[in-house]
Amino acid sequence: MQKSDIYLMIQNKVLFIGLVWPEPTSSAAGKRILQLVEFFLNRGNEVVFSSAAAKSEASFCFEQTQQSLFNTVKEIPIQLNHSSFNEFLKEFNPSIVVYDRFVSEEQFGWRVTQECPNAVQVLDTEDLHFLRSAREKTYKKKEKINLYNEITTREIASILRSDLSLMISEFEMDLLQNEFKITPSLLHYLPFLEDFVETNSEEFKSFDEKKDFIFIGNFLHEPNWQTVLRLKKNIWPKIKAQLPKANLHIYGAYPSQKVWDLHNEKQGFLVHGKAKDALEVISKARILLAPIPFGAGQKGKFIDAMQAGTPIATTSIGAEGMFSDVIPGIIEDNENIFISKTIELYQKESLWHNAQEIGFQILNKKFDKNLFQEEFNQKIIEVQSNLSQHRKQNFIGQIMKSNATNALKYMSLWIEAKNSK
Repeated sequence: MQKSDIYLMIQNKVLFIGLVWPEPTSSAAGKRILQLVEFFLNRGNEVVFSSAAAKSEASFCFEQTQQSLFNTVKEIPIQLNHSSFNEFLKEFNPSIVVYDRFVSEEQFGWRVTQECPNAVQVLDTEDLHFLRSAREKTYKKKEKINLYNEITTREIASILRSDLSLMISEFEMDLLQNEFKITPSLLHYLPFLEDFVETNSEEFKSFDEKKDFIFIGNFLHEPNWQTVLRLKKNIWPKIKAQLPKANLHIYGAYPSQKVWDLHNEKQGFLVHGKAKDALEVISKARILLAPIPFGAGQKGKFIDAMQAGTPIATTSIGAEGMFSDVIPGIIEDNENIFISKTIELYQKESLWHNAQEIGFQILNKKFDKNLFQEEFNQKIIEVQSNLSQHRKQNFIGQIMKSNATNALKYMSLWIEAKNSK
């Protein structure tokens, strides 16, 4: 790296605009955004995290955390549809802006373009929302999938307006390039960024020490709720019939009353609510049971399971973007076969150990942060150094930015004027 590149990198100010304040103990999205914050801090950047959302008890507090690296991050509450954000932009003058999901870009992108036209605008997609929405509709209405919907139009427009979109799933990268003809230079693959796992550590519980099954997931996320319903109605009763001593433990943040109502000790279906430590509860279970019927992106619960040495039983949708050729457990869509394979994995120690070892291998080959950080760093420098040319090559995106900016701008100004009265 040349000295000029290093100077450029260190001088950057980075502004994160969060759809919500990060909740790393509640969702994979919260962990993901903190990984990105950590990446920029390690580059030597000055980082500000902002959001128009209200904080919750689970919100991460940068300024009060014991993790010294994050102490330097400033938290700035911002307002929707308010010119005070423009004043903040002028004062902070970021050279990189990271949007947490496309809705944040819709809400604030035009203001960033107006006040900081030379700032690199990075969209962290988390997962493709239009893909998850289309699959949900297909699952619930039993109809053929339709990827061309209102959310698709909005999300792809946001991708085109951004200088770079971070993709957590290779499947979703391929979908955007092949189905929607998105220029590859606008996309960058960046999975979960994890620490290397030392597989010979004594901290992992043995086959005999682990027992029962577990599912974990934020209940504000519809695929998690539908997975739990599927377990309750169809899958768990058949597993319980053949493994009468086993229990299924259900964990997840934001459980509503309908979730608590599923709790039944006689059935071995135990609802616990939010886990204080996800890795700890997963490490006690012999299998993470996750027959996910629809969704998108990568699954944070699977990262946790592999880190805890707990094999996984899931569907092809669940495995998408995470593993395919080698499997840390089971991938099966046929319900009866899924059940029989799950029971076999639970009972056969040799199969179980093999699945556990594959999980460790996948973590270190596909998610070790040391494999991705330098490439991402170089991509950021490349886009910054050639921003004008980079945008010329995305001329359609610049047209969309101009048209959409006017539409979003005047709608926002109208709302601001209305609120001021």
